[in-house]
Amino acid sequence: MSIFNLLEPGHWQPSPLAAGPFNGLQGGAIAGLLTAELEALAAHKGWGSAISVTTWFLRPTPVATLRTRATSVIEGGRVNVVDNMLYVEGEAAPCATARVTFIRERPLTLSNLPVASMPPVDPSRLPLRCAKAPHGKPWFMDAMEARGDDGVVWFRLKHPIIDGAGAAAAVLGPILGPADWTHGLARPLQGVAIDPNPNLTVQLCRKPRGEWIGVRAQTWWQPDRGLGTGSGVLLDVDGEIGCVSMAVVLLPWPKAADQRRGNS
Repeated sequence: MSIFNLLEPGHWQPSPLAAGPFNGLQGGAIAGLLTAELEALAAHKGWGSAISVTTWFLRPTPVATLRTRATSVIEGGRVNVVDNMLYVEGEAAPCATARVTFIRERPLTLSNLPVASMPPVDPSRLPLRCAKAPHGKPWFMDAMEARGDDGVVWFRLKHPIIDGAGAAAAVLGPILGPADWTHGLARPLQGVAIDPNPNLTVQLCRKPRGEWIGVRAQTWWQPDRGLGTGSGVLLDVDGEIGCVSMAVVLLPWPKAADQRRGNS
């Protein structure tokens, strides 16, 4: 099962695995769809490797038929920048937009430059982490296997974001799901506030090796302003591959969620 199923070019039906913890779709699933679609297009256009994406979540996206619209911002040189907009079918106002930067790689022969690395790790040997959505139904976390401790949490996507992109084209898109959990992995408190992120930015210095993506997260909250930030280092089993950051809006924890938890 794919997280989003293609109905016709530019038209998508989200599966239950695209749902967020409350109402509507999870931001990481939305960012993954918009980016994975552009990565598949880039493979045909020869734009190069996706190295950066910023997604803005403009309003809640319901579990409904969706359409996307890609627009080139800069195309033709070594650096190519493309936008992708997400709409609910039949509506004019967008729900989200993503801007992806592609760069054509040109290897250099240089010495004495630092290269990020760490001892190899096998995430499959770490403790399993499970989380249920407050609504008690399938959600985006069910599309992943999560393992780790308080230092680094590792994710392995069990279902493709979209079908047909191909392994070579699906690099940055699958990273966005794990990256979108960053502000929740290091939450200073549990069950007292919700912290939706209106944006998500990922920078990638190299393609990950293997299926596992690790996040070493940190979070800052300012309750007196109702704001916060989340950021983290992204890793694969061989070392650092990039970074993630997002803004956070603090809202009261929904009473309905407390009632559901009390009845579970």
